[in-house]
Amino acid sequence: MAHGAPDRVAGLALFELAAGVIGLVAVLVMGLPPAGTWWYIIASALLHLAYLGGLLASYQLGQFSQMYPLARGTSPWVVAVVSIVVLHQTMAVLELAGVLLVSAGLIALVFIGRPGRGQVPALFAAIGTGLMIASYTVVDGLAVHKMPVATYMGWVFMLQGFAVPLAVLFWRGRQAFNLPRPAILSGLAGGVVSMAAYGLVLWAQTRGTLAAIAALRETSIIFGAIIGAIFFHERFGPKRAAAAAVVVAGIVLITTG
Repeated sequence: MAHGAPDRVAGLALFELAAGVIGLVAVLVMGLPPAGTWWYIIASALLHLAYLGGLLASYQLGQFSQMYPLARGTSPWVVAVVSIVVLHQTMAVLELAGVLLVSAGLIALVFIGRPGRGQVPALFAAIGTGLMIASYTVVDGLAVHKMPVATYMGWVFMLQGFAVPLAVLFWRGRQAFNLPRPAILSGLAGGVVSMAAYGLVLWAQTRGTLAAIAALRETSIIFGAIIGAIFFHERFGPKRAAAAAVVVAGIVLITTG
């Protein structure tokens, strides 16, 4: 939805506006977070804003079916390293191998396309986006063990959700939102879908190891590559199908490990 929007900046702003409204409702229902947990909320909101900026830059500079897998594929192995080295979480050997396979398969989806020199800025933007994803994933994984998921999700999305459209309004004025009705509805629907997906991930993080959940989450890249081929007419081909098969093999190892 973000990549296909006629105005990607306005599209992302509408995404965030819808998420911000849902977050506000959650805050009104759930109330304040526990004492001493505000830094998780603020850190996650800021990291999400940096992620959105990187994602927008990636989509502006490169192909969806290349930038999206690189951004999402960078995250799982970074989360795995942080989980083991910093947080001292343990992982089964098969589970760790699965995480690395998922990451390798996702990143392979990018370089099969042989990005040229002109795409170097796009590659850096996508890698930076992946590091932001890894960062907020670690913060979220810690936060959901400190407070209810609905409380955390509500505050994070309320803060970032209203910040983005306000920034766009200040930057580009009201004309930024002079979009066709289908584009507005698509943007708002995207925010609802994004919120639901994020809530499922947070719930999963309360029941599994951080690195494994991060890797399984990024299997959306396979669907992203298919969407890029069908809706944006970007090449998929047998090599990308093979890379997708590597991702599936990684999933099998994670779930059996």
